[in-house]
Amino acid sequence: MGSVLIAMPKSEDAKRLKDRLTGMGMYHEIEVCHTAAEILRLAGEREYGVVICTKTLKDMSIIELEYCIPSGFGIILLTKDMTVDTDSGAVVKLPIPFKMSELISTVDMITAPYERKKKKSTKPRKRTEEEEKLILEAKHLLMERNGMTEPEAFRYIQKNSMDMGRTFVESAQMILTLNSQ
Repeated sequence: MGSVLIAMPKSEDAKRLKDRLTGMGMYHEIEVCHTAAEILRLAGEREYGVVICTKTLKDMSIIELEYCIPSGFGIILLTKDMTVDTDSGAVVKLPIPFKMSELISTVDMITAPYERKKKKSTKPRKRTEEEEKLILEAKHLLMERNGMTEPEAFRYIQKNSMDMGRTFVESAQMILTLNSQ
């Protein structure tokens, strides 16, 4: 889950928003920041996330912040003035007053592409020794009974698993089960 960094002129407002988001159990990493420099430091230490802030921070405007924010971070600008000009697609404006559901869906919209990318990049789990043995047995059975080479047997199990929507190990198990009857 990405980081949520909150910065508002009144730190009580930022803490209240953090408490509401934390209470809903939606996000694990929520930080209240007091300056844009703190936002930039924390964002630089994280992979991706969202900054929730108002138009002007103590040390930087929203326009300056959007130029400095690392890629992987989006900005949700809480504002009464929807005519505020921003220069990039990194800023999404949310009118004040807002509903928590609107804020949550906006955070999710910004972080979703990074979540998908992170899920895709995770390495598949390593097969156990027992699973490797099962696959080897299925390949040997195919080679023996059907006269296949080792690569042909591997490809047969692989294609079967893709066609049937099963894992490679499940397909190997199915081949052994069907041929033992």
